[in-house]
Amino acid sequence: MKVSTALPGLSAAPELAGIFPAGCPSRTVLDHVSSKWGVLILVALWDGPQRWSELRRRAEGISEKMLAQTLKILEGDGFLRRDAQPVIPPRVDYSLTDRGRELVAVLLPLVTWVAEHAGEIVNPGGANPDRANESAEAGTGKTAP
Repeated sequence: MKVSTALPGLSAAPELAGIFPAGCPSRTVLDHVSSKWGVLILVALWDGPQRWSELRRRAEGISEKMLAQTLKILEGDGFLRRDAQPVIPPRVDYSLTDRGRELVAVLLPLVTWVAEHAGEIVNPGGANPDRANESAEAGTGKTAP
């Protein structure tokens, strides 16, 4: 009996089958664009060019080192442009390239979905702590005081 190795659902998009081998370059690109900071920086730049400090404020919690590393990687991948102005104090603006805009257009529905469902996924019992107590007590037959 022959066992099928075809992935269900991918037959309509055979080019996607190539993303699964370990040595596929798409793994590197996926790692860059799907990292927490990569997604946030790319989506932030959808609104237009921004300076380093603006990006740091938008992506709350990112360290200077991680912001520098993420910007360098995304620039190297061709998703964003770094425009250094020859002024004092130095001014550097970051913006999406055409490739970056194309990518973010695809990422936005995913990010929107995540934003809409994050609360219920992270806190499945709801934000109300009384509801969490009710759920726990429902299994024991006890009621809240």
